[in-house]
Amino acid sequence: MTPAQAARLAASALIAMGAVARPAAAQDVPAATVEPGAPPAAETLAAPPVPSAPPSLPERLGQAPGTWDLSRDGTNRRCVMTLVLDSGDAGQKLRFPAGCRRALPVLNGVAGWLFVEGNVRFVDRNVRPVLEFTRRPDQRSLVALAEDGSRYSLVPLDIVAMRPAGAAGSPESEPAVAASPNPAPLQAAAPVPAELQPAATASAAPAPGLYALDRFQQRDTCRITLDGTGGGVHIVPGCHDSGLEVFDPVRWRYANGRMTLTAKRGHSIDLAPSGDGRWRREPEVGTAFVLRRVD
Repeated sequence: MTPAQAARLAASALIAMGAVARPAAAQDVPAATVEPGAPPAAETLAAPPVPSAPPSLPERLGQAPGTWDLSRDGTNRRCVMTLVLDSGDAGQKLRFPAGCRRALPVLNGVAGWLFVEGNVRFVDRNVRPVLEFTRRPDQRSLVALAEDGSRYSLVPLDIVAMRPAGAAGSPESEPAVAASPNPAPLQAAAPVPAELQPAATASAAPAPGLYALDRFQQRDTCRITLDGTGGGVHIVPGCHDSGLEVFDPVRWRYANGRMTLTAKRGHSIDLAPSGDGRWRREPEVGTAFVLRRVD
């Protein structure tokens, strides 16, 4: 064997030994250890908290005072009343116009109210229950079943539970949001194609003019005019809806896709658009309440 052949044979042997040694060395590298029962890394990230909806029903006695809307389901009979904390002969006092007793005869036997186990109870002069309200599943209104089988809805309009703690200023004022002068590049959203952009909110705003009030199966029970200058509301003479007369709206406004009617005493109701110039009460509880534009 020549020296050149011996050198080539030695080089081939070294290459073969290296090929065997590399997998063995790779097997010596310890794998990453995982603790038994440990969740994957992605699951350890805490989910962002879900913002809770503002409360609309009272949780304790001190949150119940304010204005409420009482109505008999399936009819156009209703009454706007005020619950106060002043003690009377039968629980706390409540106030309502004299016409409410004609619209809702069940009130003839009501002398006060109580707050029991998170619910409102109307009682007679002997503190016996007349209407015992419980919460609806949507947690936005109360419902009671009378002795004659009729059902009544009690909806908060402006009560202590609905007012933010430490809120100041007019309830109709909306806080201004300060815009950042130099937004970070990551805060800029990608432009939305024109065909996917929603229609402008202003296009859904109610047009000032004459509106008819429909309730349940009764149409045109009352008419009102919405003033475009100053947002005034006027009930047209000849109204046959006692509920609207008791509510007595004096002004209206439009914001965030909702029309708000405000009464002379300060409480209000919201209406959402339902198409064709119609506005329905939001939330839909008690008797139907629909404003229909009259051309």
